Amino acid sequence: MNAGERKLGMIQTLRCVLFIALLATSVILWAPVILASRPLAHRLRYRLALMWLQFHAALLRWVVGLRHAVSGLEHLPAGPAVVLCKHQSTLETFLLPLILPRQTWVLKRELLRIPLFGPSLASFHPIAIDREQPRAALKELLRQGQERLGMGLWVVVYPEGTRVAPGESRPYNKGGVWLAQRAGVPVVPIAVNTGLFWPGATWRIRPGTARLAIGPPLDVQGQDVETINAQAQAWIEQTSASLAKITR
Repeated sequence: MNAGERKLGMIQTLRCVLFIALLATSVILWAPVILASRPLAHRLRYRLALMWLQFHAALLRWVVGLRHAVSGLEHLPAGPAVVLCKHQSTLETFLLPLILPRQTWVLKRELLRIPLFGPSLASFHPIAIDREQPRAALKELLRQGQERLGMGLWVVVYPEGTRVAPGESRPYNKGGVWLAQRAGVPVVPIAVNTGLFWPGATWRIRPGTARLAIGPPLDVQGQDVETINAQAQAWIEQTSASLAKITR
């Protein structure tokens, strides 16, 4: 690495530190606003959350140079759906609410214990599960998921259960497809290359354009759960691999 590259690396590190500092500060300032808005209708509270996310999408763009591009918006169905999304980065959690209709998320219960952030997140009706109890987790996913879909919310599921590095894959949990079948809604697959720019749980963020691709919805009615899950996995993995080749 020459002196110019080292200087650029140092500047990007400082930009990342600034972004993380602004992110932490905004949680402290914005969480009380969200908590105070709990008596309001969900739609209004959700708009407040979107304002926070839009602010951080702008910070990512202007502070660290990370933009995003979305393809496949024409595939989105008119009504609620279950989303199966590849999970490579924290970035998906920032972007999906900005891209998709009003939604909630299947997430690990521990997130709701984070001071300020956890109670704020809980006000948006997430489906919090205990990953150490898979049978109980599936039962809660099916019960609460149908309730959320009945409210008109989309349900976002990360079928691998955790962040996975680009080029890697874990078995896809079938819970999302089961939920879609029980509720009579389609499955929407989403592929990403976000891990190339904001990998894992690190605070180091690369500039560039992170990409998300929305696939055609899968009709699960009358279909075998294993088959639909395999189709979703194949499309997500193949498309994510293609997106990984686009690094600018």
